[in-house]
Amino acid sequence: MKTSVVWQEDVHFTAETGTGFKVEIDGNQTAGPRPMELILAGLGGCTSYDVVNILKKARQDVVSCVAHIDADRADSVPSVFTEIRVHFVVTGRKMKESHVARAVKLSAEEYCSASLMLERGGVNIVHSYEVIEVE
Repeated sequence: MKTSVVWQEDVHFTAETGTGFKVEIDGNQTAGPRPMELILAGLGGCTSYDVVNILKKARQDVVSCVAHIDADRADSVPSVFTEIRVHFVVTGRKMKESHVARAVKLSAEEYCSASLMLERGGVNIVHSYEVIEVE
């Protein structure tokens, strides 16, 4: 896996992934997200991918899965994440809460590389969920 990051000006950079996607990164948040926001977005994408796939394999009728993520950072430099909270809102038809709980737990403890990497680095990650039934 490769990515290149090219400085544009001031605190604005353009990242290009090995698969050819470009992301603007900007410390001033005028041209794109800040780098630490992208870490949270990566975590959210990684764990959401797991949760949805696990639920689909369990034959759950998932309509929507939203991960709301918020984090605390250290007050001093380096201002690393100290705690991250991931709250899933999973919407579906005739969903079994036990399957959602299992999917979230498996992602957090076994599958999500981003989550496991951050936790091994000392970040406390708290996962929660709610299930919304639709017809």
